[in-house]
Amino acid sequence: MRRTGWVLAFFLLVVYFTAPLLGWQRSTLTSSAGATATPAPSPTAVPESQPYRAVWVSYLEWQQVDFSSAQSFTADISTMLDNIAALGATVVLAQVRPFGDALYPSNYYPFSHLCTGVQGQDPGFDPLALLMQAAHARGLQLEAWINPYRLQSGNFPLLCAQSPALTHPEWTKTTANGLYLDPANAEVRTFIADAVAELCRNYPLDGIHFDDYFYPTTDTAFDADDYAAAGTSLPLADWRRENVNALMTLCYQTAHQYGVRFGAAPVGDPDRSYAEQYSDAALWLAQGGYVDYLMPQLYWGQAYTKNGSTAQSLGQLAARWAALPRAEDVTLAIGLGAYRIGDGDGSDTPGEWATGHALADQLAALNTLGIASCGLYRYDSLFNNTVYPALAAAERESLAHSWQITAYSADNRP
Repeated sequence: MRRTGWVLAFFLLVVYFTAPLLGWQRSTLTSSAGATATPAPSPTAVPESQPYRAVWVSYLEWQQVDFSSAQSFTADISTMLDNIAALGATVVLAQVRPFGDALYPSNYYPFSHLCTGVQGQDPGFDPLALLMQAAHARGLQLEAWINPYRLQSGNFPLLCAQSPALTHPEWTKTTANGLYLDPANAEVRTFIADAVAELCRNYPLDGIHFDDYFYPTTDTAFDADDYAAAGTSLPLADWRRENVNALMTLCYQTAHQYGVRFGAAPVGDPDRSYAEQYSDAALWLAQGGYVDYLMPQLYWGQAYTKNGSTAQSLGQLAARWAALPRAEDVTLAIGLGAYRIGDGDGSDTPGEWATGHALADQLAALNTLGIASCGLYRYDSLFNNTVYPALAAAERESLAHSWQITAYSADNRP
């Protein structure tokens, strides 16, 4: 018995220390003590040889989903996931924590108002568990999309007593646009990372995804007290970037402890990302330890022109990102703006977004730069577009045709 015990102990140590090295592969799940979420069955993961083709599903989509019962919710998400799979996408980026509230039972955040209309009210089932199970049953990967700092936009949603804003008011900062967790607070960073660990423990996630909601303002008054207390010799902008870098490193390490990939979608202009949101996305791309993939949001067309300048066009911005130094273990993906269909991007040369194949053409242009991984923002713009239904249908057809051709070509290479 003693010999058996030593063998078992050695085996467990090997599993513990090698699991983080699995990177994009999912490790064995263990539930946290006291956690209320129920893990979904082990996924049928999309093979790594398949391209990364994601569709964002935001809180705006959840507003259209029926959360009145597990059965109603399952019916709605089944239609959604069938559509995403039929398009040829491989990944769902599901917003599960939009305003410091969660679409799953959590020890850190109250239930989202999206579930019942009232923040903190239990819908009687676990939406994320059902979503995970349904996605994996269709061969789709699912990443938990998180807004790391945002608690309210304006005065929305109404906060419940369990909101971090009320349990830890000393952790919050206010702007004219809303309420946020303080990026400079080390306790906040630990809290966010612990909540990432909770997700990774309790669900067979394929990834954790951060969007572009980092520092919400450039106003020096936002964190003047923190900056003074830090006693740093760094300029304010560099100090803010260091705070965001610290969060990214911590969450990357946390996700990797569970074999879950970690990625982010910064704003599309690298200069704005650096100067206005204090996100050093170029650093994250160039060095390991921050993200597994970076997906800047390039929501302008190929022909985008403003005041005679094409600097913000898809082609020019994508070329800038593609030219940046990139760590071997970091993937560059590009986010495309499906929400531009019909309405356009404000270009002085309109028309590109009324062709019915703008997104497919953009994918082809990215392929010439060696960029095959992408995301489409967002689901409703493609599948529930009531303003431009015919254009959306044409875009879907063009995308599906493009992706099926790409998949066929990849499967039949000599």
